[in-house]
Amino acid sequence: MRAIWKGAVSFGLVSIGVKLYSATEEKDIRFHQVHREDGGRIRYKRTCSVCGEEVTYDDIAKGYDIGGGEMVILTDEDFADLPLTSSRAIDVLEFVPAEQVDPILYNKAYFLEPEGAATKPYVLLRDALIDSERVAIVKVALRQREQLATLRVREGVLLLNTMLWPDEIRTPDFGFLDEDLKVRPPELAMASSLIDSMTGEFEPDVFTDDYRAALQEVIDAKVEGREVVQPEEVEEAPAAAVDLMAALKASVERAKAARGEQPARGGGGGGGEPTPISSARSAQKAAEKKAAKAPAKKTAAKKTAAKKAAEPAKKTASKKTTAKKAEPAKKTTARKTAPRKSA
Repeated sequence: MRAIWKGAVSFGLVSIGVKLYSATEEKDIRFHQVHREDGGRIRYKRTCSVCGEEVTYDDIAKGYDIGGGEMVILTDEDFADLPLTSSRAIDVLEFVPAEQVDPILYNKAYFLEPEGAATKPYVLLRDALIDSERVAIVKVALRQREQLATLRVREGVLLLNTMLWPDEIRTPDFGFLDEDLKVRPPELAMASSLIDSMTGEFEPDVFTDDYRAALQEVIDAKVEGREVVQPEEVEEAPAAAVDLMAALKASVERAKAARGEQPARGGGGGGGEPTPISSARSAQKAAEKKAAKAPAKKTAAKKTAAKKAAEPAKKTASKKTTAKKAEPAKKTTARKTAPRKSA
């Protein structure tokens, strides 16, 4: 690692020389903009919108737009006169319990390394922070800007966390906050059961950036000239649940299955008082059975009625058939007896 800043931690009358290192690094895969036809890099020129000339970095200043097309130009001399009294110092202002610092205030993290003979006071401050279970609130000037920060201990090293100023945190203004929404006790109990079933120890190493890994696989395949294999499709997120209790119940059961736990069995053999999960499951099964039996009964009744209606029709049809068969027999008998009368 390369130090990006040198200064001193001012701890009362104690000064601790330190070097500052970035504690984090982004792992995003970065791309260049290139010409699709020949792969040439796309370059941008810094040109003035007034005269149209290309401008070098030496001729670039900072401008503040005050509206109406007017611009206030600030030079390096203007910034040099700003009152950054802590330009090379990390001034400790106070010590507070860590839980009092809202995590939303945290911005970037830096490691502090003792420099030269500052190791002893560095270790003293580190151990004192651990013993007091406090974090130090400090001010530091980085990149021409004064920032609020905290000092705490991580893996035996002092860690500087720069913070946003309170007026940089937006106030949430959403319509649902004014609505009078009530959560039913059974829903709250089911949600608590879900939280309990998913509770564990946070181990950040078990989580990975699947998108970055898949993208790196695509890049490697391009480099090696081999065929790119599509990754398995991720299971789509379920649609918004209409029945909140049923969704919570299913979530609890899935969380238990992921942990290798046997789901709670409803009905006779288990015994014990019903839980919100088992009650919801029993109610859902009863509703499903009731819904399944109703159409079956109606279908059976229709079939019975159809049979009853068909029986008279069959009897009538059979009588007609018998009558039709009997008619030719009568005609034949009449024909045979006629010649005898003429004789």
